[in-house]
Amino acid sequence: MPPMPVPDPVPFRLVPALGLFALGWFALAAPWLLGTVTIPWDAKAHWYPHLVFAARALHAAASPTWTPNIFAGSPEIADPQSVLFSAPLLALAALMPKPGLTAMDWAVFVMLFAGGTGVILMFRDRGWHWGGSVVAALAFAFGAAAAWRIQHLSQVFSLCWWPIAWWLLARALARRSFLWGIAAGLAAALMVLGRDQVAMLCAYLLAATVVVRWAAAERPLAEVRATLAPLVAAAAAGALVVALPVLMSALWGAESNRVVIDEIGAGRGSLHPAHLLTWVVGNLYGAAGPLAEHWGPPSPTWGETGLFLARNMGNLYAGALPLLLVLGLVRTGAVLDREIRFVTIALAVMLLYALGWYTPAFRLFWHLPGVDLFRRPADAAFVVGALFAILAGYGAHRLLTASLPTGWRVEALVAAALVTAASALVVAKGAPQAAWTNLAVAVGSIAAALLVLGPGRRLPGHALAVVLAAVLAADLRVTNGPSESTALPLASYAVLEPGSQDPALALIRSLTVRDPTRRDRIELIGLGYEWQNAAMSHDLEDVLGFNPVRSAAYANLVGAEDIAALPGQRRFPPAFPSYRGELADILGLRYVVSRVPPNEVDRRLAPDALPLVGEAGGIRIYENTRALPRVWVAPTAMATPPDLATAGFPSGLDPRQTVLVEGQVPSPRQPGGTARILTYRNTDVVVETTTADGGVLVLADAWHPWWSARIDGREVPILRAFGLVRAVEVPAGTSTVTFTFEPLTGLARQVSERFRRP
Repeated sequence: MPPMPVPDPVPFRLVPALGLFALGWFALAAPWLLGTVTIPWDAKAHWYPHLVFAARALHAAASPTWTPNIFAGSPEIADPQSVLFSAPLLALAALMPKPGLTAMDWAVFVMLFAGGTGVILMFRDRGWHWGGSVVAALAFAFGAAAAWRIQHLSQVFSLCWWPIAWWLLARALARRSFLWGIAAGLAAALMVLGRDQVAMLCAYLLAATVVVRWAAAERPLAEVRATLAPLVAAAAAGALVVALPVLMSALWGAESNRVVIDEIGAGRGSLHPAHLLTWVVGNLYGAAGPLAEHWGPPSPTWGETGLFLARNMGNLYAGALPLLLVLGLVRTGAVLDREIRFVTIALAVMLLYALGWYTPAFRLFWHLPGVDLFRRPADAAFVVGALFAILAGYGAHRLLTASLPTGWRVEALVAAALVTAASALVVAKGAPQAAWTNLAVAVGSIAAALLVLGPGRRLPGHALAVVLAAVLAADLRVTNGPSESTALPLASYAVLEPGSQDPALALIRSLTVRDPTRRDRIELIGLGYEWQNAAMSHDLEDVLGFNPVRSAAYANLVGAEDIAALPGQRRFPPAFPSYRGELADILGLRYVVSRVPPNEVDRRLAPDALPLVGEAGGIRIYENTRALPRVWVAPTAMATPPDLATAGFPSGLDPRQTVLVEGQVPSPRQPGGTARILTYRNTDVVVETTTADGGVLVLADAWHPWWSARIDGREVPILRAFGLVRAVEVPAGTSTVTFTFEPLTGLARQVSERFRRP
C-alpha cells in the first residue's frame, strides 16, 4: 500500500476494538469452542489424525518425521498435508499428549482471532476508525470462505498469517526497521509453510504492496534504497524458515501421485459467476445442507458445468452490512480513494483469478510462477473474502467519521435488484423450497443493516460502532453459523480420539500381532469418511489412508486412492489384483476391516477366501492367513520387471524365496536364514539376521530415498524391493541391520544426485 496516511482526528481505541472483536469472536465461535459441534470433513478425517500422531510421537520422545501408520509408511516431514509445519497445530501437539477434537477447534479459532487482530492493527496504523476495524475483523474471521470452508485448515491458517505479515511489513517499510523486517519475514514464512494456493496468492499480494509503495513514492529510487534493508531482513528470515520444507515438499511432490495440472484441469475448479450472488444471499444454493437441497453450480439441479467443486466452495457471504458498506464506497467513488485503492484493485484481481476459465484473465494468470501447481482457482475465494472484509471495514470507517456521503437509497435499490435476480434464478432452476427461506433471511438481514446505516447514523460514534459490530455478528451467526458444511456433532468423529472406546477398535487391537517377526497390517475400507486415517490416531498400520499426496509408485502398485470411505473406492490394479495376491501378502496385510464381506469389495475373491474372525459395532474383520511377516531373508533375487505396475507380478513368484529388486541384483545364496526385529520406532528399525550363506533381507515398509541402512555400523545401499518396500543384502553369519530415516542427509544426497545427472 502507499505510505500510511496522517491519523484521523478520532483516536484509535485499541482496547475497545480488541474487546469488542473478542466478544463477537467468542459469540460466533462458541458452538465449536464449547464442544457442542466440531469442524468436520477434512479437518477431522484428515488433519486430526496427523495431529494425534504428532502429539503421540513428541510425548513418547519419538520422531514425528515419518509415520508407519498409513500407506505402509509415509514422510510426514515432506508432506504439505501434515501438521509439522503448521505452527498452531504443532504447538498444540507439543502441549497435549492426547489432543481432543475440541482442542483442535480451539487452535483453528485462535488463529482466526489472530488474523482478525492483524486486521485491527492494520487499521490502527492507517489511522482508520476503530469501529471500522471491528467490522473488518469480524467479516474477515467469520465471512466468506474463512467460515464456509473452515475445514480446509491449511488454507485458513495461511489466510490468518497474511494480515499479520502485511501489518508487520508495512511497519518495517514505514520505519525502515531491520527488526520489523525480520518479524515480517517470519510471519510471511509461517504463511508460506501452508504450501497451498492461498499462501501463494497472499505472497503475491505482499510483494505487490512493496511494488505499489515504491511506485507511489515521490522519489521511487530513493524509496527502494531506503527500504532495502528491512526487505533483505524479511527475505533472509523467511528463507531460513521455508527453504527446507518447501524443497522437501517439492521433491516429495515429484515422486508423488500428483499429476501435472493443465489449464483446463485447473479451470474445472473455477468459481462460477452465479456464485457472486452469494454475496447477497448467503445460503442461496443450500450449501449449509442437507446435500439434497444443494442446487447451485455444480449440481444435478443446476445442470452440466464441467466444474468439480464441493457445495461450500463458492460462498462469499460476509454479511449484509459489509455488502451495503462496499456498495456505498462504490457509489460515492470512495472505493478508489488513494488510501484504499490497493485493496480495491487487489480484490478485483483476485476475483478474476477465482472465476478461472470464466474470464480471459486466467490465461494470463496461468503464466505466473506457481499457478500451475494448483487445481482450483476458486481457492482465491479465501483472499477475496479477506479483501472484501477490509474494504467493508474502510466503509465503516468512512461512515463513523461522517465522510461517506450517501443516503443509502441507491444501495438499497441495488441490493433489492440483486435479491430479485436471485429469486428469478430460483424460479428458473426449480430450486428446492428451502431457497425461498434463504432469500427471506437475506431480505431480513439487508433490512436490519439499512436500519443501522440510516437512522442509526444519529447515534454517537462509539455507540454506532458497537451497534455495527452487534448487527454484523448476529447476521453472521444466522447465515454463516454452524451447518452441515462446517459443524457436526463430536460423536461423528469420536472414533478418531485417542481414548475412543469403539468396540471395533478394541477388537482390531486384540487381533493384531506385533512380535519380533510380525507387525500385522490392516486395511480399513468402506467404513465411512471418518475412519480413513484412524490408524494414525490409534497407532495401527494401514495399507491405505486418506491423503491427496502419496507415493506414486505405491498408489500405482497397491491401488491407494485419495479416499477409501466407500467399498467401491478400493481400486485393484494389476500388481494388486486381489486380497489373495502376492502384494497383499508381501505387505503383511493380515486383516481386512469393512462393513461388507470382502468379496463385495474385491470382486475376484471367493466368498470364503478370507475367513471372518470377528465383528463389532457392525464392522467385520476378515483374516488373510497368507500374510507374510514384516521381515524375512530370501536366498535369491531378480530384476523387477519394467511392466510390474501394468502386468503384475511374475507367475509363480514366491516372495519368501525370490525378491524383485531394482538396480544391481545380488548373487544367489544358499537357502536358509532368519530375521527378527529388535527395535521398531517411527524412524529407527533394527533387525537381526542369521544366515549360513547371506541373502536379501526384506523389511516390508515403504521405500523412500531418505532412509539409510547400516550393517554392523557400515552403511549399505537400500534396494527398492517389489517396487515399493526396502531390502538390503546381508552377509553370512549374524548381523545387525539398522534402518534410519535421515531426512536432512537424505535430502542433501538426493539434491546432489540430481545435480550430477547429465
